[in-house]
Amino acid sequence: MQPLVISQFTLANSLGLGSAATMDALRARRSGLIPCAFEDVDLEAYIAKVEKLDSYRVRPDLSAYDCRNNRLAQLCLEQDGFVDAIEAAKKRYGNTRIGVFLGTSTSGILQTELAYRHLDPQTGALPSDFHYAETQNSYSLAGFVTHYLGLTGPSFVVSSACSSSAKVFANALRMMAAGVCDAAVVGGVDSLCLSTLYGFNSLGLVSRFPCRPYDAERDGISVGEGAGFVLIERAAAASANNSMFLLGVGESSDAYHMSTPHPEGLGAKLAMQRALDSAGLQVGDIDYINLHGTATRSNDASEGKAVADVFGDKVPCSSTKGWTGHLLGAAGITEAIIAMLAVEQGFIPGSVNTRQLDPAIAIDYRIENGAGTIRRVLSNSFGFGGSNCSLVLGRQA
Repeated sequence: MQPLVISQFTLANSLGLGSAATMDALRARRSGLIPCAFEDVDLEAYIAKVEKLDSYRVRPDLSAYDCRNNRLAQLCLEQDGFVDAIEAAKKRYGNTRIGVFLGTSTSGILQTELAYRHLDPQTGALPSDFHYAETQNSYSLAGFVTHYLGLTGPSFVVSSACSSSAKVFANALRMMAAGVCDAAVVGGVDSLCLSTLYGFNSLGLVSRFPCRPYDAERDGISVGEGAGFVLIERAAAASANNSMFLLGVGESSDAYHMSTPHPEGLGAKLAMQRALDSAGLQVGDIDYINLHGTATRSNDASEGKAVADVFGDKVPCSSTKGWTGHLLGAAGITEAIIAMLAVEQGFIPGSVNTRQLDPAIAIDYRIENGAGTIRRVLSNSFGFGGSNCSLVLGRQA
């Protein structure tokens, strides 16, 4: 593939607002996981929450879009000079030539959950101030972001569970290759809601403790919320050899099971190899892998086998979900940005909460933070139903 420039990025999650806050938390090994205290949820679990959202509201002219998910989107867009970067891009390309391709799993479903508590007792009607199209509808995220940024180019939302906001990179790549747009805002947002907390708990996938990726005694995920956005442009926009690039994308769909990955990691392995092939790189060209690493028994075993088959035990790996929780539809973008920060900072984030590595998984998994020269990284995102995506990001040779 023709590399694309990552000219700006921003993120917001329980570690803080913006890239600097995220790096500060990673360096200090300060996890964002806290005991579950969200709405009236009654679960013995840990979550990752963005506290500011409870009192935050979207811009007044977009009040119909007001919901926790879109509040988180706006809060993220306000960080890291991202809006200024979009304004500059609009001057270069025009607002019709910048696409918006975003991922989410549940969108603003919390707004619907709360609305159902206020049904009209006589008619059963939902409250008149409930706006389905602007809140729960999956496209509401892209609708809100396009209006907020003043963009009128092509836009859509991908909802492929936990790979959603990684797959949007592939969507942007294809749309730009087809000449439909000259630049793209890609990203994703997922916010806490009752459906995911109770839903994952009903599957027996939620840990009573802060999640422990790749630990010998790992027993489930910690659900979190977060957002991230990236501005992608053609390589001609690169101002220096030190620019960050989207170098490769690999996708697969193994469809092994609705909620369990293929035990041999066949789909994960295929996605990683396709990402390397797309970038024209070899195994030895990757300096760090940000794993999907959900801390469930099956996911970590499956991904670990796939990584061992492709990379052996020579490439440093870690999962950052012990820091942020599992951000579901926002996991892909968040972990891709953390991987890019690893390149920028020469920093390998360890795995907070992980104590004793699973000896059955033969990869170079890092518990402690590390440092070194990192030029290219691989970021994995694998969703329910076997929807897999791997990204190669970093510097050109």
